[in-house]
Amino acid sequence: MATINVLVEGGKATAAAPLGPALGPLGVNIAEVVAQINEKTKQFAGMKVPVKVIVDAATKTFEIEVGSPPVSALIKKELNIPKGANNPKTEKVAELTMEQAISIAKKKFASDTFEELKSATKQVLGTCNSMGIYIEGKRAAKVMNAIDSGKYDELIKSALQSKTKKEQ
Repeated sequence: MATINVLVEGGKATAAAPLGPALGPLGVNIAEVVAQINEKTKQFAGMKVPVKVIVDAATKTFEIEVGSPPVSALIKKELNIPKGANNPKTEKVAELTMEQAISIAKKKFASDTFEELKSATKQVLGTCNSMGIYIEGKRAAKVMNAIDSGKYDELIKSALQSKTKKEQ
């Protein structure tokens, strides 16, 4: 089995480098691989997505595993901003709602328990802090303290329940 790791723009993989030259010697149908990658990554349009192509050279079969874009890319897409702050300690570039932060945490970390989603949301807020993004008018550290004190427990529980209903 050969494994090829590439970073592609969501929905826009091509047979050009780095994918085509890496797949060519393995004898798989490159167009089919590219089509499947584009189908699996189209929801991440405009973002770089890590993709792993696992090829069985003997049978010419392949499997595609799509990773998740970095949290910062998910935040930028959610807020439709090109980049974070040059100096996040003094500059505010945007504001995120708690609902948006929780939604990003669910996308990135596939959390399925209350504690996991709570922790994942705090990770998203930490990234917001380093990007100069406030959460509902507050710095991330204050919101993290509020999460620890239980202020957002109902919102997080509600987000978990809505995820469960969608999966059923």
